[in-house]
Amino acid sequence: MSVHEWQAVDAYSPPVVGGCDNGCMTVSTLPGPLRLGNLEVATPVVLAPMAGVTNASFRRLCNEQGAGLYVCEMITSRGVVEGDKTSLAMLRFDETEKVRSVQLYGIDPTYVAKAVKILCADHGVDHVDLNFGCPVPKVTRKGGGAALPWKATLLGDILTSAVNAAAPYGVPVTMKTRKGIDDDHLTFLDSGHIAQDAGCAAIALHGRTAAQHYSGRADWNAIAELKQAVDIPVLGNGDIWEAADAIRMVEETGCDGVVVGRGCLGRPWLFRDLAAAFAGNDVLELPNLGEVAAVMRRHAQLLGGLMGEERGCIEFRKHIAWYLKGFAAGSVVRHQLGLISSYAALDDLLARLDPNEPYPLAELGTPRGRQGSPKRVNLPDGWLDSREMTGVMDEGAEDGTSGG
Repeated sequence: MSVHEWQAVDAYSPPVVGGCDNGCMTVSTLPGPLRLGNLEVATPVVLAPMAGVTNASFRRLCNEQGAGLYVCEMITSRGVVEGDKTSLAMLRFDETEKVRSVQLYGIDPTYVAKAVKILCADHGVDHVDLNFGCPVPKVTRKGGGAALPWKATLLGDILTSAVNAAAPYGVPVTMKTRKGIDDDHLTFLDSGHIAQDAGCAAIALHGRTAAQHYSGRADWNAIAELKQAVDIPVLGNGDIWEAADAIRMVEETGCDGVVVGRGCLGRPWLFRDLAAAFAGNDVLELPNLGEVAAVMRRHAQLLGGLMGEERGCIEFRKHIAWYLKGFAAGSVVRHQLGLISSYAALDDLLARLDPNEPYPLAELGTPRGRQGSPKRVNLPDGWLDSREMTGVMDEGAEDGTSGG
């Protein structure tokens, strides 16, 4: 059976509506298409940008599974404006991408505006998302990433400049952020109002603080609170490991759609399940190892088409552990898969796997990718003394590291 021929089974039923343990709200109907300005996303699901993962090949692979909005890897405004080769190389779109979506990061309103104009005018971008959720220390210690929303006026200036630059092209601008720096310095409600006032088409909230990084549980109550506080669409992000999690988030928070990141690592068919769930249909059965191997081969092939066979196979190595997580594939085969540099080698090793091995049920609903542990957020001296920005931002705050 091919990867596109899995049969529907009664494996999914929508969660029962009727409250949640944390007292968050519930809704009785699933959202329709996600509307971002003039842009309509049939299935209200967004692929979160992930550095080194969400390139054109991975986006196509996910798009082949189900409808949604697939966002390119995060790039910096300075990289775009100054014509940095690495940044521009990330602005590659697959021929099948009907909607070109880019996540942009910047700390200077002028540079952000220039970058947005370049993206719209020269690269045909249809949607720009601004990232203010990166918790990486080398970014926050300069006041960037998830630390920046603490400076409310600066945040507003950046968002307004981006919206104004995109307006002549009819391109919607959205924002992604976290709850705040830590539990004592929350910014998400202020950010929601600022985004709305600036003319943003939506705001996405990762239900963790910067101090949490990717540890612990995401706070869906915060998503519900933000939804009640603003009139623009709110997208929820955090702890969506299965399609049922997405439905439960929508029902418990009232959010207009979901953003999926780590949950799809080694599982691009999650978007197939999400499309089915949001359409009110049964989620298809889980793939066996033979079907997973077929997706792996397809992924490597797409990477090869983007960057050449050898480089594509090398790039694919990072995905192997995610795809095989929980399967009983032997350590020798796993090790050798981590050394592949050709399709022939990949095919030989995939052929050694037991194609009939069922999907490991113990992996369902469990975290994938990075997690880490909570840690104090590194900030510039005196950063928390005022919500207003004084002086000039350190250029080091605009880093190419993806996050959020």
